[in-house]
Amino acid sequence: MQKLGEDVVDVLRTIYDPEIPVDIYELGLVYDVNVSEEGDVHVLMTLTSPNCPVAESLPVEVEEKVKTIDIVTTAEVEITFDPPWTKDMMSEEARLELGMF
Repeated sequence: MQKLGEDVVDVLRTIYDPEIPVDIYELGLVYDVNVSEEGDVHVLMTLTSPNCPVAESLPVEVEEKVKTIDIVTTAEVEITFDPPWTKDMMSEEARLELGMF
C-alpha cells in the first residue's frame, strides 16, 4: 500500500490553496495520510485558518481528487486545527517559492 500512499501524495500536490500559490502538501496543510489494504484513504489536514474562505470546498476537492485514483475504494478528509497551522509547517520548497528565505 506504500504505492497508494505515494499516489495520494502526488494527487495532493495538484491541489492549491487559492490564496497562496503553493500546493496544500508543500504548505504543510496535510498532517497525515493513512491507507488500508482495502484501498480506504483517510487524510488528516488543516486549513491556514478556521475562517479560511475555502473551508467548505477544499476538503471536498481533496476527497474527490483522491477518489480518482483507481484502487481507492473510499476517501475521507478530516479537518483539525490541533495543532494550528503556522508558516513553520511549510516545506523549504514552499518557502523558496514564496520568497520567505
